[in-house]
Amino acid sequence: MTRIRQVKTTFTAGEVSRTLLGRGDLRAYDNGALTLKNVFIQPTGGVTRRAGMRYVDTAAGPGRLIAFEFNTEQTYLLVLTHERIDIYADGAGVASLPAPWTEGQIPHIAWTQSADTMLIVHPDMPPKVLARNGGGAFTLSDWIFFTGDNGVVAHPYYKFAGIDVTLTPSAATGTITLTASANVFTGDHEGTRLRIGGKEVAITDVNSATVVTATVIETLSGTAATIDWQEQAFSAVRGYPATVAFHQGRLVIGGGRDLPNRLWFSRSGDLFNFDLGTGLDDEAIEFAILSDQVNAIRGLFSGRHLQVFTSGAEWMVTGDPLAPETVQLKRQTRVGSLVDRHVPPVNVDGATLFLSRNKQEIREFIYTDLEQAYQSTDLALLSRHLIVDPVDQDFDMRRRLLFMVRGDGKFATLTVYRAESVAAWTLHETDGHVLSVAVAGEKVYFLTERGGVHVIEELDDRLYLDAALDGASADPASIWSGLDHLEGKIVAILADGVIHPPCLVTGGQVALDRPANAVVIGLPYTHIVEPLPPSAMGEGGMGRAVRMVEAVFKVHETSALRLDLGRGLRDIPLRQTGEGEGPGTPPPQVSEDLRLRAIGWHPGGSKPLWRIEHDAPMPFTLLSVTTELKVND
Repeated sequence: MTRIRQVKTTFTAGEVSRTLLGRGDLRAYDNGALTLKNVFIQPTGGVTRRAGMRYVDTAAGPGRLIAFEFNTEQTYLLVLTHERIDIYADGAGVASLPAPWTEGQIPHIAWTQSADTMLIVHPDMPPKVLARNGGGAFTLSDWIFFTGDNGVVAHPYYKFAGIDVTLTPSAATGTITLTASANVFTGDHEGTRLRIGGKEVAITDVNSATVVTATVIETLSGTAATIDWQEQAFSAVRGYPATVAFHQGRLVIGGGRDLPNRLWFSRSGDLFNFDLGTGLDDEAIEFAILSDQVNAIRGLFSGRHLQVFTSGAEWMVTGDPLAPETVQLKRQTRVGSLVDRHVPPVNVDGATLFLSRNKQEIREFIYTDLEQAYQSTDLALLSRHLIVDPVDQDFDMRRRLLFMVRGDGKFATLTVYRAESVAAWTLHETDGHVLSVAVAGEKVYFLTERGGVHVIEELDDRLYLDAALDGASADPASIWSGLDHLEGKIVAILADGVIHPPCLVTGGQVALDRPANAVVIGLPYTHIVEPLPPSAMGEGGMGRAVRMVEAVFKVHETSALRLDLGRGLRDIPLRQTGEGEGPGTPPPQVSEDLRLRAIGWHPGGSKPLWRIEHDAPMPFTLLSVTTELKVND
């Protein structure tokens, strides 16, 4: 009978797919786990019970969270719901503005920000400018293109009609009629502008599908029929910008409703001026992404180069400096981004992470100096089962965590530390459905639906409950209120650091069995840590009966541990109560090695040897596990 010792010091491969159960030869098998639920993986390898969610406010309904970061000290949270924007600073509401976007349009909103100004676009709605003034007040206004002294508006222009369709002016100045050789006009053309031979006119009335009345802004060169005419690229007729970004002092528009594969760059330093001029270095730039398929632009990211994410491929735009004569467009990889909603790519240590079109991958788009090109690596290859219908994402630099919200209301986190090649996934569940996530400064916010109520919550390392509130009273109290958002819910309670029996929230309050000076009240969640079974490549491989003789669990700053070593879950005492400690005293947070004996054989070695599962709202951190096994020869 063989006796072996196994030491697990890291979980930096995260929860891996069960399809890897026969791949004990992979490094991920040694560093991964079968189940990691409601825990964060530390870049150093340990796992800790995830932080709880502190209740901030009740939202107006379903929607989306967006961070507005004026500077490192002034950050705001935007909550976009049906025809409304609510603005929060440090968890308190500071403004509420009417907005044009409906609930159904919010998933397709894209945005970019520079200092105190955020540009917000949607392909079916006129673009908006959200600005913060010097006094801290916010305004939402229309995005206005540059207008010269002669009344000419520096729109992007494009000829949507067939190349052979002509336009005939009735006169060169004043109020004129324009007659097209084909049906090209609709009622929505009223108020839009055309350029005929490079000269601008404004349509004031639509007479028919072929005739409009217009006011001449710039004197036309003649009245002969001409194919040299264009209409403004963005209007109620043709739709509006799909994505935007700032790059090298220019405003970049990526695609529109009717021109999904086209890029426009404003004049350098003149962000709303898209006049192409004569092609000088500082003038506007415009071109289409032409390839073997239509590449609808889904995202833009300004990095070393302008990165363009489309429905079918990833591109880079180069030019140093970026100018009409130097600009180049090169396809890099063929993955494709989400098409049914806009989820902006995020930067992590110089790499850009984006969601793939197939909704099963999160790709790392990064430039390699050796190949002088970008590569796109799948960060979810070993944990594909956790990437299910992603709908939102953001990166928390302080915790080194990428938060990815799924369509089923769960969310996953990816611990990313590129310098140490750490990319580890875990899954998280809560009593409700997470709809959106945003990182504003160093704070992570969630929009969550719980029993029909939509709430804004902040990740809080001091709490271990969701939708939670804490409170304190100089005199011990039995009645604690302010829990209207949890009405009708059975909540978990930590009273003076001790677990209290669950209570039903009635009338926005709970009644404790015993008075307490301090409480934390919220919804419980269960954390689970379960290792992979013994590797089929080792001495404890599949097909042999395995018995765990002893296990040593190294825990750190832990107050509660519930463990199954083969005889069911049981609470593990961490430390005897010492002098001066007693009932009502918060449990200690201990760091120690717990040496535990185990009994029972595991036939075939196909099941995990131990399992941690607990819902106690207390800190828990596991650093390593050492097991001693006997294998039946």
